[in-house]
Amino acid sequence: MLTTDITIIGAGVVGLATALQLRRRDPNLNIVIIEKESGPAAHQSGHNSGVLHAGIYYKPGSLKAELCRTGRLAMVEFCASEDIPHEICGKVIVALDEGDVERLQVLEERARLNGIRATRIDAQELHEIEPHAAGLAALHVPDTGIVDYRAVCQRYARLICERATPKGGNGTIMYSARVRSTSVRGGSVVVHTTKGDVTTRRLVNCAGLHSDRVARILGQEPRVRIVPFKGEYYELNADARGLVRNLIYPVPDPAFPFLGVHFTRMISGAVECGPNAVLAMGREAYGSWQPNFVDLAATFFGTPGFWRFARKHWKAGLGEVRRSMSKSAFVRALQRLVPDIRPEQLVAAAAGIRAQALGPDGKLVDDFVFEESGAVLSVCNAPSPAATASLAIGNAISDRILKMDG
Repeated sequence: MLTTDITIIGAGVVGLATALQLRRRDPNLNIVIIEKESGPAAHQSGHNSGVLHAGIYYKPGSLKAELCRTGRLAMVEFCASEDIPHEICGKVIVALDEGDVERLQVLEERARLNGIRATRIDAQELHEIEPHAAGLAALHVPDTGIVDYRAVCQRYARLICERATPKGGNGTIMYSARVRSTSVRGGSVVVHTTKGDVTTRRLVNCAGLHSDRVARILGQEPRVRIVPFKGEYYELNADARGLVRNLIYPVPDPAFPFLGVHFTRMISGAVECGPNAVLAMGREAYGSWQPNFVDLAATFFGTPGFWRFARKHWKAGLGEVRRSMSKSAFVRALQRLVPDIRPEQLVAAAAGIRAQALGPDGKLVDDFVFEESGAVLSVCNAPSPAATASLAIGNAISDRILKMDG
């Protein structure tokens, strides 16, 4: 049996960043990360488009806005110091009609309130930045960047485990270890896993797609439930990559919580197109037809608020499903941003699944959510920009955990 000061469940970007920040703040802590997969970043953290978000979209005063702003700076500094390839390339948010132009003003004001550099540009200036982009106007956000978050997570993991201190402080990651249950013994929490027991004084749940289930295993009753949304992508073939210089986004629909299909140049040089946002057939159902009936039943019948959400957003949802089932519909959505795109230039790419928290009122939760009870802290909602903000989120969790020790 392992005995440790702090145990973290989940070796995604948030769990790893939390362990790293705890080790930085107190090198003598003994920290164990429990991860059910065979390596880090197996799900959300390794299935995203690799954007370093500036923080323009988030409600001023929210945790997202605050932690994205500080986390992006910390991430850029981390990548520079660790020689992880990254680039601050900027992006454009494009208004395609007069309604978008009005919403662009709202985004511009939000950027100002969040302390984000953003410049309104006209169609000619847009074409100077992105020659093939359509649009009446745009916001240019110069501090947006790109990075490989798998590489970031691998470096987090190495730094967590590489140094032990004379007083016994160290970091350990238990891979291929699934949490079965917990119990309390002598004031400590015992985590029973498929690779043995871990006794710990403090416990952090960073289980991402399974965070609500793990919270219940830990004796909590989270206010929100996770609903998995699948994002499907295409890539531009090598001949078409020149159509996109950096990142091209539409103005988001305020009635729907996702950003819409867009173009993202990756740090590898590839250009991703997407994602759509369809209800996933399981929390890890990345394939085209890979239903997990337990997960589906949990969404349909075990998630308070799901049917309220479905009734409100069914029209937008049908549009997402149409783009999922029809490549031509997906292409038409992309052509609104870059009219020169052709279907034969698109190659199917790997999908991702986003863990989105849903409240009992049927509203998608738009901020980070933490639940604390006794010696347990659960991260119950950490959607984008969690990867960008991971070091700042890790610091915020560390504050809470170290105060528990107070």
